[in-house]
Formats: sequence, C-alpha cells, structure tokens
Amino acid sequence: MKDYTIGTKCVQAGYTPGNGEPRQIPIVQSTTFKYNTSEDMGRLFDLEAEGYFYTRLQNPTNDHVAAKIASMEGGSAAMLTSSGQAANFFAMFNICECGDHIVASSSIYGGTFNLISVTMKKMGITATFVSPDATEEELNAAFQPNTKLVFGETIANPALTVLDIELFAKAAHAHGVPLIVDNTFPTPVNCRPFEWGADIVTHSTTKYMDGHGAAVGGAIVDSGRFDWMAHADKYPGLCTPDESYHGITYAKKFGKEGAFITKCTAQIMRDLGSIQSPQHAFILNLGLESLHVRMPKHVENGQAVAEFLEKHPKVAYVNYPGLPSSPYYERAKKYLPNGGCGVVSFGLKGGRKAASAFMQNLKLGAIETHVADARTCCLNPATSTHRQLNDEQLKEAGVPAELIRISLGLEDKEDLIADISNALDCCPEA
Repeated sequence: MKDYTIGTKCVQAGYTPGNGEPRQIPIVQSTTFKYNTSEDMGRLFDLEAEGYFYTRLQNPTNDHVAAKIASMEGGSAAMLTSSGQAANFFAMFNICECGDHIVASSSIYGGTFNLISVTMKKMGITATFVSPDATEEELNAAFQPNTKLVFGETIANPALTVLDIELFAKAAHAHGVPLIVDNTFPTPVNCRPFEWGADIVTHSTTKYMDGHGAAVGGAIVDSGRFDWMAHADKYPGLCTPDESYHGITYAKKFGKEGAFITKCTAQIMRDLGSIQSPQHAFILNLGLESLHVRMPKHVENGQAVAEFLEKHPKVAYVNYPGLPSSPYYERAKKYLPNGGCGVVSFGLKGGRKAASAFMQNLKLGAIETHVADARTCCLNPATSTHRQLNDEQLKEAGVPAELIRISLGLEDKEDLIADISNALDCCPEA
C-alpha cells in the first residue's frame, strides 16, 4: 500500500481478504491457538516461524489493525497496546533500563510527564525536560552519556505547543539515540513524523483514531530506520543475546525494520501484558476507515471556534496553532500544512467564576475528561481534574483557573459557535 494516499490506506491497508474470506477484519476472540505438534508450537516460541499461540503477545485482529497504522505512518512495523499511556511506556522501556536517562519535551500530556518524572524515576530512569522551543545548543546541553532517547509530542495535550520535529531529531541523532514522537493529536492524516526524522511514533488510539469514545487503546510504530547495531553499546537489550528468549539478538535476527517491535512484543508485552483486546482493535479499525474524512472537519471546527474566541471581549487568550497570533503558527505551517486538530484552549477574563459559568451554560459541549471525539467535549481543569489545587498552584501547573479546553467534534460549526457564544454571555466580566 506504500504508493497509495493516506485516505486509501485508512480504508484498505492492513488486511486483504482472500477468495471467499470475510470482507471486514475478523474478530479473533480467542485467548489461545491450537497446534498439531509441540514442534510446531516450539518454532513459534523460538521466533523461527510466524503465527499465534497466546493473545497476550499477538492476535490476528490486532496485527491487521497494527499493520494498517504502520502503513498510514509509513513505518516498517507496529503493535497495539491497551492504552496510549501503555504505548508510551512500552516504547521507552523497550530501550531504557535502570541507570539510563531520557531527554523529553516539557510540554507533554500530564500523564506522560508523570510517567517519566515519577514512575520511571522510581525504576532508576532519570530525565531532563527541555522546552519545545529549545535551541539546538540547549538541546545538546540536556544530553548525558547515559541518554537513550528523546521524547516529545507533535501537538502537546493540552498546551497545544508544536514540536520542532526536525530539530529534535537532529539533536537525537547527533547523540546516537532515537526520537520518539507521540502523534496522537494530528494523526498520520495531518502529520507524519517519520518524514521529518522521527524514529518511533506512538498514539493514544482512544482519541481521533477511534474517534467515538468507544474503545481505549494505544499503538507503537517503528520507522525501521534507526541503526541499533551502530550504537550497540547503548542498546544491549536489542544488540546482545536475550537469554530470556532463547539467546536471540533482536537487531541481528530481525534487522532495523523488525527488531524494535519484535522485542517490544516478545519481551515487554510478554512480561507486562498490556494488550489491546481484539474487540477494541475491531472498533478502532472502524474509526480508522473514516479518519481521513473526519480530521478535516475537526480542523475546520477548531479553526472557526479559535477565530471566534480570539475576537470575543470576554476571552483573555486563545491557544491554537492555526491562529496567526500563535507563536507556533509558522511551525504548524511547516509540519501541519493541512491543520493540526480540533482541540482549542482559552482563558476567560473573569477567571474562575467565569470559567464555572461557561461550563454550566454550555449545551453541545459535554463536560468530559475526553478529547478528540466525534462529539464536542469540554473541560475546566480547575473545577475537575485539578480541583485539589489553589489558584497559585494551578498557574504553576500550567492550567490556570480561567483555562477552558474544548475539543470540537463533528457538529456544524455554526451551531458550535452559537452555543459557545451563549455560554460566554452568561459569564461575569473581569
């Protein structure tokens, strides 16, 4: 499918039925698989043959959907996980161990920031966080001899900063490490990080890829371009025999194209087991088939609402990279020429009271912690996810009391703007 456009890949990549086989991807709802002899199964355990023996490691339904996502991103291999958080952890932990170091953008999803700064720190993996606007010199200064990867988000959630993928990739490669990019918000419809030098891409498929709030999931895609053996001293897990898997050296046996995902499946998924269910993979595929149609509508609605909010007298500021006033406008034009996503964040001049009033009077936008849904959803962190913090602490956390995050769905933009306008009319002045 490599010569087809992204829309055709969304619909047809990953699964080609044979004569008389199901047109839709079959749901293989089975935990295990039968073999005629122990020798047949043994070849699977030795990674000498292709096939399935236990769904915790691999499942045909999941593999078809993973193959579609790999094709969409232009990667060599992919795997599904139980959530986007699991995808990010697996992608990093696959090449990091106790005593290693990560360089990460400071402007990333709070859950991922905590994963790196708190949980992985407890595992002996330290991190240095850098601004997404860091210069090349500042990036280079963040590296240590034990640095194993660089991590960032194409469009950060919820800050909506845009990563300079090319610059971060240049710095990563200068130090002999891969760049991992979470591409959840733009999806491969609006950005393909591999084309700008990224090595591994992750997704929370729960968001736009599913698109309907129906199935939690994640995905990891490998570009197949990073030369692990050229940096064998940094990556013993990939470049020396794995005694827990019959002495296989992944980088030698599976090459650049297959080593990363094979190890992540055969070792990390084997031990930690955060598999996506075949049912969820099936639902995800239904979302992927319309992704190329939905994303332009999300972008259209996001752009229209951002422009409306920027002109409204009760709005203090708007964060949206599609606005010419955004500090990320030029960078967005480079990496996201067709637009980024439908998520907009903004602050109200009336502060906490205004934000509360806005939320109470919004009709179409449901109050949810979710984003990237077919239905518009909205959140005021100060009164929900961050309600334990006072106003000063909220500012320090980057989510001031007046901040609203709204994810524009697929409704008509005229209705959305009218609804937002009515909610703003109910907000007190500053």
